[in-house]
Amino acid sequence: MPLHNIPPVYDEHSRVLILGSFPSVKSREQQFFYGHPQNRFWRVVSGVLCCPAPETVSEKKEMLLGHGIAVWDVIAGCTIEGSSDASIRDAVPNDISCILEAADIRGIFANGAKSAELYRKYIYPETGREAVKLPSTSPANASYSLERLTEAWREIAKLLK
Repeated sequence: MPLHNIPPVYDEHSRVLILGSFPSVKSREQQFFYGHPQNRFWRVVSGVLCCPAPETVSEKKEMLLGHGIAVWDVIAGCTIEGSSDASIRDAVPNDISCILEAADIRGIFANGAKSAELYRKYIYPETGREAVKLPSTSPANASYSLERLTEAWREIAKLLK
């Protein structure tokens, strides 16, 4: 069973928490979130924030933390085929209480339907806090253009002011 090997990104200034489902094979290899070059997460978030898309892990962390954004995943470990969210079984959730206790999180957002579903099943019962489902930045979500994704994700900016 693959285990989540990427620590969450957050600090006491984080105001928004974005949760994915489980890191892709590429992300696990790179030891950081949204590592697949076709995943549009970094371009979408930088578009929402009106800043250049980060390239290195340190630039990505700096962008997130500099704008009050925390990132982690719902699942700590699971049975998964490749990077397919649809194949996730035997899920073990992450405990997000460390983030909620350290920061004044004003909104929790799920990156895609699977993340939202897993959040509702495993984490919502613990926190009692709703998560807003955003369209997935995954390349599998081909029905959304980069522009359409960025517009949908502008929801997070409202809570960063």
